[in-house]
Amino acid sequence: MEPRVYNTQKPLKAKYRETPGSAMIVDHARTSGKPASDPFHSTVEPMDGCGVSVPVGVHGAVGGLHDAPTPGDLLCAALAACQDSAVRMVANLLGVELLELEVRVTASVDVRGTMAMDASVPVGFQSMTCDVRMKAKEGTTPDLLQRLQIAAERCCVVQQTLKSPPPVKTTFTY
Repeated sequence: MEPRVYNTQKPLKAKYRETPGSAMIVDHARTSGKPASDPFHSTVEPMDGCGVSVPVGVHGAVGGLHDAPTPGDLLCAALAACQDSAVRMVANLLGVELLELEVRVTASVDVRGTMAMDASVPVGFQSMTCDVRMKAKEGTTPDLLQRLQIAAERCCVVQQTLKSPPPVKTTFTY
């Protein structure tokens, strides 16, 4: 297996060692649901200018129609996508040939918090589970798979952000 990730990361690592500030990137997403008066639907563009818009709906548990992915589904999708990417890249770096990979994320929330029914119930997910199922080429050692697991968890940006959340600042413009 060709170590493609190593070859693409080598010049980047050299650049970031030389100029650490160049390693700081900024990701973006924006909503653009029309009409703004629809309480149940919007769309989100997950990357400026990517040309992809994802419909967003409101969960039936809070009165929505639940006819499109909810923000919670998108958060689960972000974690699943990030963990999948991390596993694939680390596997490539370690020379592990993956035959199968599936990441399933589930999250549980007591919606009474978001519906302001009980101040003692937090607004937000109370638990999240990231289940990674993979199959590597026969002969891959358990030690190598353990190294893959540890490194993939460590470098998953979304997982690490959820474990140690940064401050979030929200501004409203009228």
